[in-house]
Amino acid sequence: MISLPRIDADWLTRPATQAVFAALARSGHEGRVVGGAVRNALIGKPVADIDIATPATPEQVIDAATAAGLNVVPTGLKHGTVTVMSEHTPHEVTTLRRDVETDGRHAVVAFTADWAADAGRRDFTINALYCDAAGVVHDPLGGYADLAARRVRFIGDAQARIREDYLRILRFFRFTAEYAEGEIDPHGLQASCELREGLQRLSAERIRVEVLKILTARRAPEMIDVMYDHAFWVPLLGLAPVPQHAKRLIALTPQSDALLRLFALSIATLEDAGQIAQRLRLSTAERERLAVCAWMVERVGNAMPDNTVHRWIYTHGAERLREALDITETRRGADPTWPRLRNISVTWPRPTFPIRGRDLIERGLMPGPAMGETLRALEAWWMDQDFAPDRKPLLARLAQMPHSRPT
Repeated sequence: MISLPRIDADWLTRPATQAVFAALARSGHEGRVVGGAVRNALIGKPVADIDIATPATPEQVIDAATAAGLNVVPTGLKHGTVTVMSEHTPHEVTTLRRDVETDGRHAVVAFTADWAADAGRRDFTINALYCDAAGVVHDPLGGYADLAARRVRFIGDAQARIREDYLRILRFFRFTAEYAEGEIDPHGLQASCELREGLQRLSAERIRVEVLKILTARRAPEMIDVMYDHAFWVPLLGLAPVPQHAKRLIALTPQSDALLRLFALSIATLEDAGQIAQRLRLSTAERERLAVCAWMVERVGNAMPDNTVHRWIYTHGAERLREALDITETRRGADPTWPRLRNISVTWPRPTFPIRGRDLIERGLMPGPAMGETLRALEAWWMDQDFAPDRKPLLARLAQMPHSRPT
């Protein structure tokens, strides 16, 4: 039998966390931290959020926290969750639950005082670890042995767990990529393949979150291949992926973020960028970033003049140019001319257009469409001169422009 260690991490022993435990205890209720915080603490990974499980009902948690002078936000009463603020730190406190009914997306739950029942409704054994206020670890399902062996496996029957929530298929790939070593659990993989159709029932937003996390997980290159070999990417993305491009990008730029890796994996054209943005419900900023990168990748060339490179940097930013070069290199291989373009992206100081609207107003042009057109035309001329003219020649140019003359 594996001996369970005691947790003495700062996030557990600090007064803010202990105050939540104390509030529950004074009202006769036990609380235990559960899930990610315990799992990560046991393997030395950073802890972000603190989730506390308790047999107390949401109303009892609210009463206990209020009596202790802690602020409470009823964030998920329907599912038994309230957020207790202690020293400005949020702690999600959730009543122990058992599933009454599931439909592959949502669950109807009933509150319980049974810790084993609460553990049994979770996804993976490594997420069913608890620790109390003293740091004593409670392991009802053998999760610590799996964590120590770097195994990610479903609790009980993998198909049953997946049918409760089809998002667990993607979580299985993500957690394996982040926490496991060696081969992927065969039972979990088989169940995921057999039930893959259930992914169609998930929202684009839920899929997006998991896909982007998979692409930045510790073993992302291996998981990209596993998901490709078992035909998961096309149903998720709607495009034929190119795993070798994504893997080359990760090797070339290990610090690349999820969105750029998504681009490398799935986007070949500007049209592809729009399709992915729509399918995964990307934000406006994310859509624009993919579109700019696709536009640049289609046009970047070995003999680009400096002025063209300067225009791209001025219009879209040096970082977008470097991203386009990274993508291009993953597809075409290294080229002796790329260092020149990269050097420009680092060394060329992006200038600020010296003329403002007030300069036009002072010369008699009233605010409105005409002024905007004049300002844009003047800026375009400045760009054509490779951004060299300063304020004086720009004002001289302005005086010669038809719209700049007083009316």
